[in-house]
Amino acid sequence: MRVPFADNDCFKAPEGLPDEQVLFLSDAAPTGYMGADFCNIQRGDVVAVWGCGGVGLMAQKSAFLMGAERVIAIDRLPERLQMAREHVGSETINYTEVDSVLEVLKEMTGGRGPDACIDAVGMEAHGTGLQYAYDRAKQLTFMHTDRGQALREAILTCRKGGTLSILGVYGVMDKFPVGAIMNKGLTVRTAQQHGQAYMDRLLAHAQKGELNPSFLATHRFSLEEAPRGYAMFKHKEDGCVRSVFVP
Repeated sequence: MRVPFADNDCFKAPEGLPDEQVLFLSDAAPTGYMGADFCNIQRGDVVAVWGCGGVGLMAQKSAFLMGAERVIAIDRLPERLQMAREHVGSETINYTEVDSVLEVLKEMTGGRGPDACIDAVGMEAHGTGLQYAYDRAKQLTFMHTDRGQALREAILTCRKGGTLSILGVYGVMDKFPVGAIMNKGLTVRTAQQHGQAYMDRLLAHAQKGELNPSFLATHRFSLEEAPRGYAMFKHKEDGCVRSVFVP
């Protein structure tokens, strides 16, 4: 694999940090950290994060580092929701066990809605109800590419004047509630990961013991087992959040 200007992306790992702690500072941690940074979090804010994969978990942890009082995580996989509670300290919602994520979030925030919402799911979002069935049908007939339930929920539940941070990748999606964005005066921020811009801050957090993403490494493989490890990661088998390969 050819990587142009690869030397520009190298950072020296500080002494004393384990390999797996540093490893995820180049992947899930900067993406999640950027998502929280986009939210301009103030002390006491409530932040809702859709997705408890590696990026979602790091967005939750980063929100706490930046001063959030409460972080609420939304997902459907019990083992990932458990990681959010145990490793991050988030409150959790299993969207398959409630009638409406919007109503639950409204109740949890006193009717106001979260101060900031982070979409760490993207175009392959799972969901429930007629809207999810609609997305799947249009996707299967190649009428659009994305399943946007997580993003729609984030837009509709964010408080007036709040911030929407989009980390999930999207292409083409309809039923996009742009009117809610405008009428509520939401700030929307999104981008690909700015890894270099955050690396010094992430390394400083790691050295202080404030950020240790090594718990994301749920499965370890040799390089020869890489196809199996990637398949397990892709299909979320056996509670896999991240596969690590050791030469």
